[in-house]
Order: sequence, then structure tokens, then C-alpha cells
Amino acid sequence: MAEFSLDLTEEQRDLRDWVHGFAEEVVRPAAAEWDAREEAPWPIIQEAAKIGLYGFEFLANCWADPTGLSLPIASEELFWGDAGIGLGIFGTSLAVAAIYGSGTPEQLVEWVPQCFGTVDAPAVAAFCTTEPEAGSDVGSMRTRATYDEAADEWVLRGQKAYATNGGIAGVHVVTASVDPALGSRGQAAFVVPPGTPGLVATKKLKKLGLRASHTADVFLDDVRVPGRCLLGGREALLERLDRARTGQRAASQAAMRTFELSRPTVGAQAIGVARAAYEYALDYARERVQFGRPIIENQAIAFTLADMKMEIDAARLLVWRASWMGRNNRPFTAGEGSMSKLKAGEVAVAVTGQALQILGGAGFLREHPVERWYRDAKIYTIFEGTSEIQRLVISRAISGMQIR
Repeated sequence: MAEFSLDLTEEQRDLRDWVHGFAEEVVRPAAAEWDAREEAPWPIIQEAAKIGLYGFEFLANCWADPTGLSLPIASEELFWGDAGIGLGIFGTSLAVAAIYGSGTPEQLVEWVPQCFGTVDAPAVAAFCTTEPEAGSDVGSMRTRATYDEAADEWVLRGQKAYATNGGIAGVHVVTASVDPALGSRGQAAFVVPPGTPGLVATKKLKKLGLRASHTADVFLDDVRVPGRCLLGGREALLERLDRARTGQRAASQAAMRTFELSRPTVGAQAIGVARAAYEYALDYARERVQFGRPIIENQAIAFTLADMKMEIDAARLLVWRASWMGRNNRPFTAGEGSMSKLKAGEVAVAVTGQALQILGGAGFLREHPVERWYRDAKIYTIFEGTSEIQRLVISRAISGMQIR
């Protein structure tokens, strides 16, 4: 019988400590400044590129881990430093995951390096799928892609909302409907190369949290891209559309395939935020004296911290399970990927709120980072599938029914 162990390998421990060191020494000291500036943290992205934390080689090494745990481990540590800066560094990985999940080997070679740029001149990439009328309901996507056979070009028209790195990215990966009659099964993903005419973004959107991460709406006005920019290629697309038209079972659509790859990693980000708040509240409770004793000696505070720690560890185990399953091609028969993101996101919201309560009035002040973590945490119950959508995915999986 094979030995079972939850011990990290030496390589995983080294990765954890390396990323944690960067988060502690580079990210945390700059977090409040970039949150206040509400700008993309280009100097820190460049520092990450210099040490090898930002680039495809780093992602490829993480994805090569047969346990699937390297990327969640790195994500938790980086986002423990700061979620806004963390997303500034790791936001590109969503576009890369789309190319990796749907593209051909030739497309990976051509486009992935352009997503990151160079060490001296780093670039970012954007994955554009959400729309004003198509957030959780991806089947209502209105962005259209039509094929110009004479020119061997695809023409994209539509609008994308809330795109991480939208407009400041070099490479944009855009999902669009090629056959609206098929709903979500008639969608495909396209690479929009740097400098392509017709792609325009709004100014950076002002957000509650993750303020160092650039978010914007993206408009596609007759954007023409070469035929090779269709991820997976036209032949594969036509075969998939034919299967869909004849009622055959098809693989997940482009947007959902990307989300399936990323949900456990997003859960790990949420755990990093929750852990940061828990650790800060624990230290504060040990040091804060009221009525002649540290407040951690009050059972109400001690029990709250115990619950915070328990929930964080439980969420991490769900993330690790889903990450292992995804890496080893185990089907999510009970919505395990959605479970991990749902639990981690809700734990982040609960734990940051409890941490703020333990600090009391001090927690409401910007001189303590808890208020920033409290603001950052909320997004994890919203983006890449709301908590309600995760519950829908899980309920459909466990019932075997299309619950409405």
C-alpha cells in the first residue's frame, strides 16, 4: 500500500519560504502605498521578474508539480503579503491559463512569452470574459466573433467588463460567441496581440479592494486578428461546433475551462488574506491588555481565534485536494473545485471581519492593515464565480440534475 503523507516535499518547502520572503521583505512594506495610489505596482512586478517569480518558467515549474500543490502554496504566501500587489503579479496567469488550456503547442510558444515581456521590460496580460449582461451567466455573452475567410481573420465586436489588466496588457485573451444559437457551447477564445487597432479600455476602475490591481472595461470595435489567434485552431472549433449542433457531449466552453483550472488557486489567494488577518489578530490579542490582562485570556477572544485557525486550515485542505485532483485529471464529481473556492472565499470574509472586531476601534484605522485585508477579502465571494454560482455547480454535481 502506498504511503500517505501531507508533508510538503523539500522543493515545496523551499518554494514556500522563498515566496514568503519576497512577500515579507518586498510586498508588505509597499502594500499600503500602492493601495492608496491605486496604480499597478510596476516596480514590484519587475522585482518579481528579476528573481524569477514572474514569468512562464515559474508557472510551468509549478504546473509540473505532480501533486498540484506548488501554485497554491506560492499563491497563499504571495497574497499573505498583499492581495492587490499579488494580483498585479499573478493576474497575468489567468490569460496564460486560457492559452495553456485551449491553445495549441505553437500558440503557447508564440503568445505566452509575450504575456510576460522581459525582465527589463515586464508586460502583463488580460483575460477578458465578463460582460455587463454576462457575468455568472456566461451563456448570455454578446461579444461576437465572425470569420473573414478571404482575409483569414476573425473580427471581434463587443464589450468586456472588470478585466484584470484590461488596457494596460500587451496580450488580451478574449472570449466571444461564434455561434450564438449554441449558447455557451458556441464560444471560443482569441488572442488579441499587442497594439491591435480597435481594442480600447476605460480608465482604471475604482474598487473597494485589490486597489493595486488594474481593472478596466474593454471595448472591441471591429478588432481584426489573424486566423492563428483562435485558440485551438479553426479545425478544432468547427468539429466542436458540429458536435454541439448534433447534441453530442462537448468539453467545457473556453471561459469555464479557464475557471476550472484557476478556482483552487484563487481559493489559495483567499487563504493567504485570511491567514494574514488571523496572524495579526493573534499577535494583537497577545499584546493588548484590558482589565489587567491580555485580551487573548478572555474566552470569547480565544475561542474566536480558535475558530479562525480551524476554518483557515479546513479551507486549505479543500484547496489542496482540488489542486491535486485537477493536476492528476481526477474528475470533480462533487464540484470539488468550486467547493475549494467557495469555502476559502467565505472564510476570508469571515476571518478578516473577526480580526477587525478583535482589534476594535484600532481595526477601523488605516494604520493597521486589517482594514485593507477586510476590503480585499470580499472579492473572493464574487469574482471567478460568485458563492451562489459555486453552490449551483456543487448542487448540480451531487444531484446529477440541472438545478435552476
